[in-house]
Amino acid sequence: MQEFTVEDLVRILVAAAGVSEEHDLTGDILDIPFDELGYDSLALLQSATKVQEEYGITVPDDAVAEFTTPRATLTYVNKLLAEG
Repeated sequence: MQEFTVEDLVRILVAAAGVSEEHDLTGDILDIPFDELGYDSLALLQSATKVQEEYGITVPDDAVAEFTTPRATLTYVNKLLAEG
């Protein structure tokens, strides 16, 4: 099973929405809300699209509302990957 890591998430966030000017993304960011990291709902939707393209999974738009932190996002995406 392929795993979606925090490094993958940061790479996709930066590709989709640019580098955060609010927070250093190389530190421990797992439990910091995305809005505090400088990413809004549009950035998360764009990131979800990239995740779908790269990992071949379907992330419903309404599920993106559950992506409140990087940890929540990793948990959700890895669950989808495990389900195949």
